[in-house]
Amino acid sequence: MEVLTKDSVTVSVDAVVYYRVSNATVSVANVENAHHSTRLLAQTTLRNMLGTKNLHEILGDRESISCDMQGVLDDATENWGIKVERVEIKDVRLPVQLQRAMAAEAEAAREARAKVIAAEGEQKASRALKEAAEVISLSPAALQLRYLQTLNTISAEKNSTIIFPLPIDFLKHFMRGKE
Repeated sequence: MEVLTKDSVTVSVDAVVYYRVSNATVSVANVENAHHSTRLLAQTTLRNMLGTKNLHEILGDRESISCDMQGVLDDATENWGIKVERVEIKDVRLPVQLQRAMAAEAEAAREARAKVIAAEGEQKASRALKEAAEVISLSPAALQLRYLQTLNTISAEKNSTIIFPLPIDFLKHFMRGKE
C-alpha cells in the first residue's frame, strides 16, 4: 500500500500481520468478519503510524514501528477474540526520482570526502618535502647524493638520453682561474 510520510514522501510499504483467533465465540459474536476487519484495521493503523514519521525514521526504525503497531492492533482486536502475534514491515520502496536524488547526494558526499582526504595527503606531502629540503640544504653532500639517486632512477628507463650537467661548484673553480 502507498503511504504519505510526515515529510510528504509517498512510499510503497509491504507489511504482514500474524494473528490467531484466541476466542472463536467472541470472534463470531462481536465482529461480522474478523479476518477482513483485522486486515482493514492493520492497513489503517499502518497508514496512521507511518504518516507521523519522517522517511529516515521509517527506513531506520522498522522494528520499533512494527512493535508499536503490534501493540495498537492487539489492543484493538482483543474485543474481537483476535490475538496479534507479530507485525513485520517487509519492504519500503521509494519513488524512482527520490532514489536517484538520494544516490546523487550520496555520490556527492563521497566525492567531497575524497577531496578532503586528497587535500590532507597533499598537505602532509608538502610538509615532508619542506622537511627534506631543509635537511638537504644543511649538507651539500646530501644534495649531491639526491642528485645521483635521481640520475639513477632516470637511467633505469629504456631509451633515455641523459645529459649530465656539471655541478655549479665545479664551474666556479674554472672561473676563478680566469680572474
